[in-house]
Amino acid sequence: MRNFLNIKKTIITGILFMLFVSSYAQLSPPGLGKGNNASWFAFGIKQALDTVHKKESTTYIGIGRKSTPDDNNPFNKMGILVLNQEFSNRYAKHWQYSYALSYRRQNEYESSAPYEVADPAIKQEFRIYGRYSYLTGNSTIKWKNTFRQEYRKFFNPDFTKSNEDYQFRTRFKTQINIDLGTQKVHHLIGSAEALFATSKKYKPTSEWTKFEYKDSRFGLYYQLTPHEIPFTFDFGYGYNLIGKGSKISGVNYIAIDVIWNNPFGKTL
Repeated sequence: MRNFLNIKKTIITGILFMLFVSSYAQLSPPGLGKGNNASWFAFGIKQALDTVHKKESTTYIGIGRKSTPDDNNPFNKMGILVLNQEFSNRYAKHWQYSYALSYRRQNEYESSAPYEVADPAIKQEFRIYGRYSYLTGNSTIKWKNTFRQEYRKFFNPDFTKSNEDYQFRTRFKTQINIDLGTQKVHHLIGSAEALFATSKKYKPTSEWTKFEYKDSRFGLYYQLTPHEIPFTFDFGYGYNLIGKGSKISGVNYIAIDVIWNNPFGKTL
């Protein structure tokens, strides 16, 4: 039975990857660990920093909730609070770089039923990351491939050292944006991403873990960008495939995000 479930997950993963190999506004949900289902809502502000909209600032706050491994309610338990600030610059026709600072406050739970709050109950994280992207496409289809490098520093609720002190994580992502119609109001967005990491452990012993594959993330979004109002709306489904081999597991995500475009005018 377990082999059948693993085969099923592998097939689903392959189909998603073949069909859709951060869109331009979509705020992807973070990983929330093991569970069955999860939910994500984010509100962001995207502001042009120059007259040709090559340089932009994106600020957002997001909240994630999740089920336990024994239920399917994606709103059951508080998962994470995210505050994120990113600056990007499309300095050439096909090339873009970004850099960002992020604060994350993630709730921790015991790994066995009834999944009570763990000790410590909160893992705090400060993250610095940079992206480098290649963009191509035409008037209807846009394709973006991104390399992202992160440095993650973890703390307990009282800002003492977490058992996992810090982590270097590397991410590779490919994504596609398809305009549905000529008015550029309705869009279909798909993405696939693989994550690799190495961590510096503080407890039980001070040591480095192997740099290895951790998980994959897949997304399918419908995006609405009405011309009458300066907002972008994203409604999506995500699938987080965690681990590998006999330890593989998956989490389904429902996600909604809203972006307010250029609230301070066409440029700052």
